[in-house]
Amino acid sequence: MVTKNKRAQMKIQQTAFMLLAVTLFFVLVGILILSFKFSGIKQSATELEEKNAMLLATRIANSPEFSCGNAFGKDRVNCIDADKVMMLKEKEEYKNFWGVDTNIEIRKIYPEGGKVCNRESYPNCEVINLRSERISGEYSNFVSLCWKEVENEENYDKCVLAKIMVSYKDWSLGNE
Repeated sequence: MVTKNKRAQMKIQQTAFMLLAVTLFFVLVGILILSFKFSGIKQSATELEEKNAMLLATRIANSPEFSCGNAFGKDRVNCIDADKVMMLKEKEEYKNFWGVDTNIEIRKIYPEGGKVCNRESYPNCEVINLRSERISGEYSNFVSLCWKEVENEENYDKCVLAKIMVSYKDWSLGNE
């Protein structure tokens, strides 16, 4: 009788270990499948951020907040009013208005330089950062950057070629 009980106990233990092994096998297979399924999710997030930055850069110059509009006497396409941008730069409520997590930067093409615009150096500067963060991955579009100037007691519009850059997060680099 004792040997029969030991044999039955041994069979129960074998069954328990086998169930444990099968469960562990399926858990590992599940983890492997999930890791393959989600392996491209960071790349997809980066591509989506890049696409949003591209769309924003192409339409931001014509938005009422940036556009020259009729302020210079003509309807202009892809024209940014630098005076408006400098005022928006100082407004705290516009920091997250565009839905971009990092930065929007407007850089004059010529003359090249890295002098960042602030209230004291404007308009004799080359870079307008709407935030202080650095541009990492970016999408850009060429625009006219215009502002009012006075010469010989006469107002005129001064326009230069500029590049508007909208940055995006590169999730594959581990940005959070």
